[in-house]
Amino acid sequence: MEITPAIYNKGLYSDWNNFVASSKNSTFLFYRDFVEYHKDRITDFSLLFLKKNKIVALLPANRGNDSTLYSHQGLTYGGIITDKSMTTALMLDIFGSLRLFLTTEGFKQFIYKPIPHIYHQFPAEEDLYALFRNKGELISRNISSCIYNGASINYTELRKRGIKKALNIGLSISESNNFTMFWQVLEENLMKRHSVKPVHTLSEIEYLKSKFDNEIRLFEVNYQGKVIAGCVTFESVQVIHAQYISASDEGRQLGALDLLFDYLITRAKTLNKHFDFGTSTEQGGNILNEGLISQKEGFGARGIVYDTYKIQL
Repeated sequence: MEITPAIYNKGLYSDWNNFVASSKNSTFLFYRDFVEYHKDRITDFSLLFLKKNKIVALLPANRGNDSTLYSHQGLTYGGIITDKSMTTALMLDIFGSLRLFLTTEGFKQFIYKPIPHIYHQFPAEEDLYALFRNKGELISRNISSCIYNGASINYTELRKRGIKKALNIGLSISESNNFTMFWQVLEENLMKRHSVKPVHTLSEIEYLKSKFDNEIRLFEVNYQGKVIAGCVTFESVQVIHAQYISASDEGRQLGALDLLFDYLITRAKTLNKHFDFGTSTEQGGNILNEGLISQKEGFGARGIVYDTYKIQL
């Protein structure tokens, strides 16, 4: 077999990042500074695939505690990163070499999260065919809501009324580099409604912002000198993704999120990017938050899926 997997190490930092920069399906989440921000909690086991000593693909991954390799648990998605030279036959060879390598390393199963197609800059679904050929089992399907770049959209009357209400009251939107006030709103809201904390701590999101200033943005809704709602966006070549969305009780009553979403959707359209609201499901897609997805669909967004597969080795 011509493909040789290699475990990532610090000496390959530049090689990894250079391939990410030239790939057809990557986002800034795959640069090492992002992958490694939680290295104290997750045991990295990222792989490079070499053909005649040249990198042909990457896999951000980590080792679990149960003889499982995960395509990275610290990332929303994290399939095989490729460039325009990738072919279907080569991808099959990569999966074949990967299976043999993982078995030799003592892994029993492989959990794989493909990169959703909206992030692809060039067709890149060779891995989905390879998953089928390797008997990949779909074990999770979360649904997100997306507005395609250039799509004609219509807001529902409920959303239009919310925007009008917010404008009449005098709410304003501004971009901020200070995450402290919004994080207070976010943490209080998540704890009150779901008894959970944000995936990123305040210090982590501040660290990531320092590394990816243009890609991680915060937009806040202000009223009478205070932050009543906000959205942290993760912005790639193809997509503006709403990573964190939250409003205080007052913000919800005043239509702050309707105004904010209208602003962000308009911004995405201006930048010729898709706008992805994020998922509205829990427990691997088995529970749909109908109220949440209805709000997103009220802006004209429709479904795309974030899938997870399992391969028994």
